Amino acid sequence: MKRIVLLRHGESQWNRENRFTGWTDVDLSDRGRTEATEAGELLRNEGFRFGKAYTSYLKRAVKTLDLVLGALDQDWIDVAKSWRLNEKHYGALQGLNKRETAEKYGEERVYEWRRSYDVAPEPLAANDPRNPRFDLRYKGIPEAELPLTESLSQTVKRTLPYWQCEILPELARCDALLVVAHGNSLRGIVKHLKGISDDAIAELNLPTAMPYVFEFDEGLNCVGDYFLGDPGKVAAAMAAVAAQGRK
Repeated sequence: MKRIVLLRHGESQWNRENRFTGWTDVDLSDRGRTEATEAGELLRNEGFRFGKAYTSYLKRAVKTLDLVLGALDQDWIDVAKSWRLNEKHYGALQGLNKRETAEKYGEERVYEWRRSYDVAPEPLAANDPRNPRFDLRYKGIPEAELPLTESLSQTVKRTLPYWQCEILPELARCDALLVVAHGNSLRGIVKHLKGISDDAIAELNLPTAMPYVFEFDEGLNCVGDYFLGDPGKVAAAMAAVAAQGRK
């Protein structure tokens, strides 16, 4: 049996402040660092040995991966980073408080921006300093591919080619892979793996730093999935994610 573990990064400072983050490069909070270490310890206790790991270009995911691998004593494995695993770009919402935004625009509208499949927030202006084209880490990426906002469907379109062409084929050579990324880039992968409909994906809320295990047969067909850890704790964490953005 082959396995891929999907892990949303630990709590970031803007998660703690209930802000839209997107491509803003926000660091982990103290709680987030603890969550990442605990995730690594859980994976170690379950006997996971990874052949390779993948993460985004954003430090909250990169540092989560570092802490997980440290807890596993697997710091030495190969790590690949890709902008295609970045979080959904939240456009002009980035930096705004979710609850305050709900009070201004209404919970239904904020829910659409956060969870719907095909509704994107207002884009950044082309000359906005937050435009990814001004960031050195994206220097080698064609400007036309860099988003100013994204819906989940656009995030999936960005993320899935990397999953299908880079990550999944590597599973043929390894027994286990680790992917540390973000709530929405991972939601897109889960949607693909589980065949979740465009409407139903709105109800999927991934908690921070809780390992989500997918099992594959030798033909690389997905045959099962489950969260590691206490089911009650996982359910409570999912409910907390769902409650963000409510008045």
